[in-house]
Amino acid sequence: MRAVTTLSVVVLAAAGIGHAVVTRLDEEITRVDAFKDMKNRPEPGHGMNVLLVGTDGRDRIGAKERRRYRLGGDPCHCTDTMMIVHISEDRERASIVSLPRDSYAETPEHTDRVTGKTHRAHPIKLNAAYAEGGPQLTVRTVEHMTKVKIDHYVEVDFTSFMRTVDVLGGVKVCTARRLKDAYTGLDLSAGTHELDGGEALQYVRSRHADGSSDIGRMKRQQRFMASLMSQATSSGVLLNPIKFRDITQAVLGSVRADKEFGTGELIDLGRAMRNLSPASSEFTTVPIGRVAYTVKGLGSTVKWDEKKSARLFRALRDDRPLAPYKPRGKYALVEVAPQQIRVQVENGTDVPGLGKKVDRQLAATGFRTTKAPVNSRQRDVRRTVVTYDPRWDRSAKSLATALPGSALRPVRAQGPVLKVIAGTDFTKVRKVRAQDPQQGEFGVVTGDEVSCP
Repeated sequence: MRAVTTLSVVVLAAAGIGHAVVTRLDEEITRVDAFKDMKNRPEPGHGMNVLLVGTDGRDRIGAKERRRYRLGGDPCHCTDTMMIVHISEDRERASIVSLPRDSYAETPEHTDRVTGKTHRAHPIKLNAAYAEGGPQLTVRTVEHMTKVKIDHYVEVDFTSFMRTVDVLGGVKVCTARRLKDAYTGLDLSAGTHELDGGEALQYVRSRHADGSSDIGRMKRQQRFMASLMSQATSSGVLLNPIKFRDITQAVLGSVRADKEFGTGELIDLGRAMRNLSPASSEFTTVPIGRVAYTVKGLGSTVKWDEKKSARLFRALRDDRPLAPYKPRGKYALVEVAPQQIRVQVENGTDVPGLGKKVDRQLAATGFRTTKAPVNSRQRDVRRTVVTYDPRWDRSAKSLATALPGSALRPVRAQGPVLKVIAGTDFTKVRKVRAQDPQQGEFGVVTGDEVSCP
């Protein structure tokens, strides 16, 4: 959540309003050597990757505000928000991936920054890497887990988060249901709300508002970031030197960044980010395999889905969009996104190439086909058939919607891969899209989908 503040500063620097203003910001940012003596790093990909880290800085907030916004207790001086922000090489797209604070991680060998002792590689919760080895171990652990080379490191506490929102004049958020959290004091009715800095902090901190714990909190943080970016780029802030100065002063003294993230990088990145819009920013959380993965000595952790997360981070390295395919023109709404449905196509006719045709069209609509259609044992099929394991009946209905006139046939123990037996009645695949935009293989949403209209 505090990382939102840093990202907003980078966006605001985007205006190229003045080299002197950005230079002053550069001079007052505290520097950390996040990449000192790092070896065996991942190969660089395309585009730029920034690791945004939020730290607990409640000790710098006044007692009155701490009581009002339920910020009691001692600061942990740890990280509780972490995101990888990928800026595409053409500077036309920003992809933001949230990394859960309780993610099960394995650190590389390192020296404890407090005791000076050398630790062998060992299991750890991701947010504990900062306490053991500071920014360096945090970067090394993230690179080790994702195989994504981090180009820059930026760290900010939530004191500046509140001030930045207030300087902007508040940020608008929308909710379809009431959000109430006794721990943070958050109480929002369904609808649209203009939040000040303290209220915004309650919104992005809440873990008990809807029963989804950290996962729900990260989604709200992404929604808030999308709204903040939309407001900053559409309200004239980028073109108002006075407003820009006030924003930078709100965060000065609370930002720490790597030594190479200087004036030149801020200005170059800023100019590039002027091309970004809510529609060209995409948000997701690393795919989760198990929410309560118990590890001896660590307790309950969050285990990533190894295969899906590997595909996600490969897409970042290859500088590819993460958002699911969105067909143009008219489409039918389905319950399960085609990106979540695996399909094997069979040609049930004597028509040459029909299997390839069906496979190609289903893949173009977003279905995860095997791309290896085969001939069916039946070669006289007239009506196209979708066979499915009853446990995947919702996926089967979504697939059948894309094949108008097809028949559904349950087959016990078939497994998660659905089968399409193409018949002579096949004409073309209908375009479909999930009713819930947060579906798709990586659960990606774009900024225009989650910010307030």
